[in-house]
Amino acid sequence: MDINDLRSMVTVAGLLCFLAIVAWAYGKSSKKGFEEAANLPFAEGDDDGAANQSSHPR
Repeated sequence: MDINDLRSMVTVAGLLCFLAIVAWAYGKSSKKGFEEAANLPFAEGDDDGAANQSSHPR
């Protein structure tokens, strides 16, 4: 076994990890969580951390 065999195994392992991440991201079980995360900026009543307009006059 030489360095090229090791490089080949690392490349195949990287490809398999990439494909696993893609399968997880586009899987049906992850869709609901991603949709909830995408709608977080539009949630009402979440003013924590928002600056008051009167505190920063322009």
